[in-house]
Amino acid sequence: MEPIELATDGLVLRAWQPDDAEDVFRACQDPLIQRWTMVPVPYLHEHAEDYTGAITRAAWAAQTAAPLGVFDARSGELLASAGLVALDLPNRNAELGCWVAPWARGRRVAERSGRAVAHWAFEVLGLRRLIWRAEVGNHASKLSAERIGFTFDGVVRAGLPAKAGGFTDCWYGVLMPGEVCDTPPAWVAPGGPGARRARAFSQPPERLPAGACTLRALRESDLDDVVATFRDPGTVQWTSIPLDYRPEQGLDFIHVTYPSMWLRGTGAGFAFADRDDRFAGTVDVRINPIDPVTAEVGFSAAPWARGKGYTTDAVRAACAYGFDRLALGRIVWRAHVGNDASRRVAEKVGFVVEGVQRDSCVQRGERLDGWIATLLPGDLS
Repeated sequence: MEPIELATDGLVLRAWQPDDAEDVFRACQDPLIQRWTMVPVPYLHEHAEDYTGAITRAAWAAQTAAPLGVFDARSGELLASAGLVALDLPNRNAELGCWVAPWARGRRVAERSGRAVAHWAFEVLGLRRLIWRAEVGNHASKLSAERIGFTFDGVVRAGLPAKAGGFTDCWYGVLMPGEVCDTPPAWVAPGGPGARRARAFSQPPERLPAGACTLRALRESDLDDVVATFRDPGTVQWTSIPLDYRPEQGLDFIHVTYPSMWLRGTGAGFAFADRDDRFAGTVDVRINPIDPVTAEVGFSAAPWARGKGYTTDAVRAACAYGFDRLALGRIVWRAHVGNDASRRVAEKVGFVVEGVQRDSCVQRGERLDGWIATLLPGDLS
């Protein structure tokens, strides 16, 4: 297979040449490229020389890959790498892969170059299927693929090699002939809700003001307070927290549950803390997997923080974040019938109680009636 050159939308895509090694070396010092791709770390000049020389020539000759550099059509500046990896011409499928140099970000280079490669793969090579894999948490890569037209159906467990050894979970997207989007779908278009959400999940806030308290990430120093809160009789009575909550469950909550929500883009979870930065409770907004503009809020207050207005302030701030940064259109609150304290918080925030849903709450295997309320952006008080 002979190397090709593509010109599209202000970009030139061509096979790598040895003279590109210096620019590739410079780009691959970027922490994000090293974090999210399989380039060697540390990335040495000899790696760039091998990649732009022998590795590229061998891939094109053996028809096992089509590595391409992406350059500005006017200046000739290196902007990105894009091309086909794991090319399987007999079975007519390949993986589309790319990275973007740090100085070229924010210009939709991955999307523009990836779209050109996809058109070439289907219309010239006659491929029947392209895939795009991204490690869970790489929201920018997933957004670019969705703008091209890739469909992501879920998470593949242990679907990518991990830098530290073993494997890590990945998003797996598929694109078929006729599905290439020359105009991004509205959901993921610039300024669209999916694009806003991807930016939010890519850079979770370190701290958010919340009236008398602060929203922040959970940390290991909160462990004793987390365990005490989730063993408190008032928490146990009204939630589905496991009985006899143990420190190892608290560590899993701190290090896995909330961080995983941010990585996967399924929701935003926070601790809320008092003026001395002591843990005062948790609040999270979990996105409905079927209705992506709807989420459900959940919260628990530490027993020493109740009655001080912290919970109301925290829930109000978390919901505002959901509407503003996660592009939600509707947030739902549920509570067991009789949980008057939770209902007071919800109503102060602006939730409108719509009634009772029979058997709508599950608590340790038992189904109970629950109140349900809804908050729209204009309701927030």
